[in-house]
Amino acid sequence: MQLSVILAVLLACILNSTPTDAIPARARHQPQVNSRMVTMPLKRLYVPRTDVHPQLQLQQHINRGNKRLARMTGRSEPDEHELRAEMHKRMYILESSPVNASSATTEVGSNFSRRHSRHSKPATEAASNATSTGTGGGVSPLDIQAAENGGLTAAKKPTANNTLGLAIDADDVGYIATIQIGTPPQNFNILMDSGSADFWVGSETCQSQQGSCGNHTFLGSQSSSSFVQSNQNFNVTYGSGAVAGVLCQDNVNMGGLQLNNHTFGVANEETVQFSASTVAFDGLMGLAQSTLSNEKVPTPVESLASQGLIPSAISSFKISRLADQLNDGQVTFGGLDSTKFVASTLVTIPNVSKIGFWEGAMDAVTVNGQNSSLSGRTAILDTGTTLIIAPPADTLAIMTMLGGKCDTQQCTIPCTSNASVALSFGNASFAIDPRDMALLPVNVNDPTGDCTAGIQAGTIGTNTEWLVGDVFLKNAYFSVDTQKNQISLAKLS
Repeated sequence: MQLSVILAVLLACILNSTPTDAIPARARHQPQVNSRMVTMPLKRLYVPRTDVHPQLQLQQHINRGNKRLARMTGRSEPDEHELRAEMHKRMYILESSPVNASSATTEVGSNFSRRHSRHSKPATEAASNATSTGTGGGVSPLDIQAAENGGLTAAKKPTANNTLGLAIDADDVGYIATIQIGTPPQNFNILMDSGSADFWVGSETCQSQQGSCGNHTFLGSQSSSSFVQSNQNFNVTYGSGAVAGVLCQDNVNMGGLQLNNHTFGVANEETVQFSASTVAFDGLMGLAQSTLSNEKVPTPVESLASQGLIPSAISSFKISRLADQLNDGQVTFGGLDSTKFVASTLVTIPNVSKIGFWEGAMDAVTVNGQNSSLSGRTAILDTGTTLIIAPPADTLAIMTMLGGKCDTQQCTIPCTSNASVALSFGNASFAIDPRDMALLPVNVNDPTGDCTAGIQAGTIGTNTEWLVGDVFLKNAYFSVDTQKNQISLAKLS
């Protein structure tokens, strides 16, 4: 079969079965570090696709970031024609490269149903011969192998109270906590998302375009004696995928905090971005403000606070990086974990979003300490987005300072770049590790060549709005307080 035909088949499959990836002024009040906080485990979300070239997966992240920013800012999403055009351009790049074309042909020629299971071999085993060295020497083999193969990296045993360990799935894509729901309690893997406000899991009657909703844990009257279903419908559309179902009440346990008869959603319909057996989570928990909720109910952290189970509706994130091999990511409810950040660097800024996202004013953007002269920008801080999506003019300015380049397809920088980009909030500067700016080699067999950059141009939104995801959030302790409507950031310890 000709490569162009194979790539066309691949494109159709990707567009119909895209894996889920997936918001200042001077500080006002310092948040509390409270002994009654409860910390949840996080594990990296990655949907390994042996039938998709890593560069096509990155284009999916860029497309999803643009769609997500459009939804967040209330603007029209890019249409499917635009997204297909971007995928076609990416395929043309692969086709023009003999090495990448050969890889793409091999992947497409394999069985499309051949994927890793949700409990695949640990990435630490799969990458036993890889090292975490990156930057200067190029992208680490550990990251490249994880991007290609997926797999979980087990967590070290945590030492802090009220803390559960995490596992990292592949190469830093998303974040999942394990909670218990129902009677008897079942474990559910839940994607933790600061950029949305709905909590749902799949129902026992869940259906998708492919029939069933895959190899997941489901909730309903057959599995839980405390489950009560209502007649109230809900539906949520994300940057990638959608769900629809009904509200229910059941018991939810989050790190030992028990929410009895909590109201949330059970999805009777899921698109394949959520239903596929390769998706590593069973549901999603939005941790933005409930004013955003399509379900029109309080978020779990808001319910915990209103019932007096935690002192305040605070969610705090420490996001881990595979290359560090520390495996210490976590989300904390009710306060901040003081062992994860440098207290003297903590700044608190007002949330400037009027609709419930976590959005802060950026004071400055610098590259190697040099001011980019970009001012008057705001950033939606979103754990559910992998990349940084910035207006085209801003992205080009940063790429120029980095020694990178942007074309009609993507922005790239040298994989060996040691340049430091920093974002400032509350008059405090937070540097992004250069490893996070060089995501993946354009040619995976050339880890010291050009890399897809961690910041990409977004054509959706105003010329002052940024969508800032995990590329930045891996480099700061990130906490949000619903009741005080404020955001806190600190340098990691």
